[in-house]
Amino acid sequence: MPIAIQAQTNLISLKEFLELPETKPASEYSNGHISQKTMPQGKHSKLQVGLSGWINLRGEPNCLVYALTELRCTLSERSIVPDIAVFAWDRIPVDGAGEIINKITIAPNWIIEILSPDRSPIQTIEKISFAIKNGIKLGWLIAEEE
Repeated sequence: MPIAIQAQTNLISLKEFLELPETKPASEYSNGHISQKTMPQGKHSKLQVGLSGWINLRGEPNCLVYALTELRCTLSERSIVPDIAVFAWDRIPVDGAGEIINKITIAPNWIIEILSPDRSPIQTIEKISFAIKNGIKLGWLIAEEE
């Protein structure tokens, strides 16, 4: 008996996606489709917080870089949420009072993705590759120790 496969037709535009409320865990947008990131587990969270803290401990006092976690980055026609986004000090978007702004619309200099056990390494590498092709200078993929 033949099985009919129906193509997905409920595509959404990037503009429509960006108007949606944020989700927990964060959702990402690519080619009309929305996918939700995996909820971080203990090892992932520890590595994410520890690494971003280490970067800021060394980068902030010397006004070199600043790391932010789970920051939405909209590049070209895609919206991603890397585990860690790092900005060179002179590129951190601030308001008139010198405070970092909420909606950052520029690409960070560097992104770091921590591979979750249930996430495909190929998908994560493709995400980093896309980011580099669209303005991000450096991308790291870190795999948790088993």
